[in-house]
Formats: sequence, structure tokens, C-alpha cells
Amino acid sequence: MATKVSSKRRLKRSYEEELSFLRRTAPCQYQIDVGFVPNMRAPGTFFVNEKLAPLVKSELQRFCENESAGGFIPAVKQIANVSSLPGIVQSSIAMPDVHSGYGFAIGNVAAFDMNDDEAVVSPGGVGFDINCGVRLIRTNLMEEDVDSLKEVLAQTLFDHIPVGVGSKGIIPTTMKSLEEALELGMDWSLREGYAWPEDKEHCEEYGRMLQADPTKVSSRAKKRGLTQLGTLGAGNHYAEIQVVDEIFDDIAAHKMGIGKVGQVVIMIHSGSRGLGHQVATDALQHMEKAMARDRIKVNDRQLACARISSREGQDYLKAMAAAANFAWVNRSSMTFLARQAFAKVFEKTPAELDMHVIYDVSHNIAKVETHMIDGETKQLLVHRKGATRAFPPHHPLIPCDYQFTGQPVLVGGTMGTCSYVLLGTERGMQKTFGSTCHGAGRAQSRSACRRKLNYEEVLNNLKEKGIAIRVASPKLVTEEAPESYKDVSAVVDTCDEAGISKKCVRLRPLAVIKG
Repeated sequence: MATKVSSKRRLKRSYEEELSFLRRTAPCQYQIDVGFVPNMRAPGTFFVNEKLAPLVKSELQRFCENESAGGFIPAVKQIANVSSLPGIVQSSIAMPDVHSGYGFAIGNVAAFDMNDDEAVVSPGGVGFDINCGVRLIRTNLMEEDVDSLKEVLAQTLFDHIPVGVGSKGIIPTTMKSLEEALELGMDWSLREGYAWPEDKEHCEEYGRMLQADPTKVSSRAKKRGLTQLGTLGAGNHYAEIQVVDEIFDDIAAHKMGIGKVGQVVIMIHSGSRGLGHQVATDALQHMEKAMARDRIKVNDRQLACARISSREGQDYLKAMAAAANFAWVNRSSMTFLARQAFAKVFEKTPAELDMHVIYDVSHNIAKVETHMIDGETKQLLVHRKGATRAFPPHHPLIPCDYQFTGQPVLVGGTMGTCSYVLLGTERGMQKTFGSTCHGAGRAQSRSACRRKLNYEEVLNNLKEKGIAIRVASPKLVTEEAPESYKDVSAVVDTCDEAGISKKCVRLRPLAVIKG
């Protein structure tokens, strides 16, 4: 349910008065001063360059002028509201792809002290698509190998991977095997023959959150997930055949198995489908009751939360971990299907095509991590919603292959625009709890895009760029058109300039598969 704010409250301060609370503290960094919204326990922080700052401010201006913000309050207000939550550490932080979302802004990062009895966990800080994330698979093919086969490849991939709203998977799943997948994550995929042993080595959390408890996932959530294993879904989810367009760091790229410009890769962007959505919905209902019991007050009812140590808090974290495992199994299943599709077209085995996973990252999750705060080591529950983990070189939680270069960060572009591989940095560890951007970030609401854009023109524009496309619902592509989003290069450049991650590889699409 969207937050509704009365006209009286909206007109309390003018746009100019609101702006007085926002200060640029570095070339690509702004601070939201305490007092911008009630009950702030810490300042807010957001990273934008000169190109992106007007988009964030215009959202606030429309709000001050009583115009609709798509049902949500502006992102800067949401960032500040998050800083009012009990147990928050240092600052509520937002990445340059930030835009309004449910409770937390999309692009929001917030950490809570595990040793603070008042600290909370909030499903709004994870999102409804738990462990929505991105996986990148390399090949030894070059652009000239696939150029004449783009349409065939696109159609074969489309035939192999179920896409669209309500799509059903072809991975055989019983309720018993589903519950095992919820507990085991990619270990289930490996056992069932849908993954290679080395796949999990190149996956965040090794593709399995150990605290997952399938008994904390409702029967309704399980029923929603039962038929959806190995499905892409709709909305901003996609599978893309891409080509390496530019390499910024040769050594790091080589470690990933990316040798030169023109190499073909596959990017898969999807999450936990209806199962994860139901887990979040169930938790929000339980937490509203917990807030009343524990007398927790929040600025926005969408920030429903519970003490981390409470039964509701622990139940959510266990169910969320199970949904995260489902998402990793889902992406593993689609990797299996993509390998089969390429093997069919090129009449070679996936191994002969060198179809290894470069990395798999989540951008909707909450995890317990160790961070250095004011010279002291602390255990924090880090919420990342529309933000990607970006750990630096030598961090113990990244694969040995990437110990000297830093964790790969997969940043998906918009339909028809470039994507990026970034690297985690030590500065990001210090400034953003080891987090960076996850994509382009919306510039217009979905409804506005449907009103303004014609789906046939969007599809024709992609074809003119030489991009093969297969979509289950053509009319929905207006919501995902490049005009709907911020410039992903400006987002990535902001992160690079701010030092919270650095550019490694740019990718451009050859074929797009969408729901």
C-alpha cells in the first residue's frame, strides 16, 4: 500500500526550505542533515554527480508542489526516514541509481548494530523480490561467431527459459525438493545436476545462506514458488547475450576469463519470483503487530520492522534466507537452460564453449557482516535494497580468484543500453559498508512510461540498433524502455569518481530476452 501524505503536511515547507537540508559534501556526495524529517538518529547520504543530482531534486520539487510521486514520497525523504530507525549505524546511504520505492528508497543501504537490543530489521530494506540479482556467464565465442546467429540464439534462449508473468518452470519440482532447495541453495542445484561445482565458488555467499529455515516460509509462499523454478519472470528481469565493448582493467578482466573486446557473455537478471514476494508480504503483516507490542514508532508505515532479536525479526531473517536460496537456485537453473540453448545452436558442449560463471551477486538482501566502525570491529545487519555488495581486494568473503582485484560487481543496464562489471574498493568498504550501485535506476514511473511511449517504437528502436529481442508481453516493454531509466553510464561514473567501486568492463547487448 502506498504511503499517503496529507496536503497540509506536504505544504509545511517550501522546496527552497527543503533544499536547505541538503548539502554537497564532496564532488559526488550529498548529506541530508538531521531535522529534514522527524526523529532522525543519523544523517542521510546519497551519491550523485552533476548529471544525476537534478533528477533527485526534481522528485522533491514535485512533492513540494503537491504533485504525485507515483504513490511514494521522494527518495530523499525515504533515505532520511530510514535514518530514524532504531539501531542504525553511521548513516542511511543511497547509491546514484536511487529512486522512490516501498519504505526504503531503491538504492538504499542501511546497517544496524547486532549488539544493540533496540536495532531492527525491516523487509522494506530488502524489497519484495528477495535476492533479485545478476549472474554473468562467459563464453569463448566472439561477436563475429554469433552475429549471423543472433536471431536464432535469441529464439532458442527464449524457447529454453520460461519468461513472463505467471510463467511456469520446466525444472521438475515437488514440495519436498522445493523445501530442500530453500535450505540448500546452490548445493541443491549441484546435487541435482543443474550446476557445475565451480559455479558456487563464484557466487555471493557461495549460493547458500546457512540460516535458511524452510519451516519459516508459509505454505502460500511455497505454493507460489513451486512452479516457478527456472523462470525469468517479467518487469525489469531479463536474459541478455552481450559482447565486451571496452576493458578498463585488463588484469582484473583476465582473472574473470574476459580476454579481449568482442568476447560474448550472457547476463541473467532475476530473483525469487512469487515465493520471495509472499515472504515479504507475510513478514510485513507480522511486523505491524510486533511494532504495536514493542512500541516501535516509524515515520512511514512502509518501514514496518521488528527488533532483530525478536521472534518476528528472526523468523523473517530465516525465511528471507530461504527465499534468497531459492533465487540462487533459480538463476542456477536458468544458467543450466542457457548452457543447453548455446550447446544446441553451436553443437558443442557448454564446457567446450567455456560457459563458466564469472560471478553472481544479489542486490536485494539483508546480511550479517563484520565492519570496522570508528576503529572498532562490529557485527552489523546490512540492508541492501537495489544496491550491490562490493567488497575490496583481500576480503575473506570473496573468491580466491578475485582476492587481488576485488569482488566483481554486476551492474545491469536498461533494455538496449550497456551494462558494466565494476570492482569493489577499500573506500567503498569505509564509506558505504562495501556497497555500490545495482543498475540504472528509474527516471520515470511505470505508469508515466505507458502513457508516453509506444511499444512498437521501442521495439523498432532496438532492431535499428541491431539488437535481437524476444518478449512475452510486448506492451510491457514501454515500462523498461531506455527513456524510463537514468543513464547507467552516469550512475557508474559517479561510483567510480566517488571511489566506492571502479570500472572494469563495459558490455553492450546483442540480444534481449524479456517477460
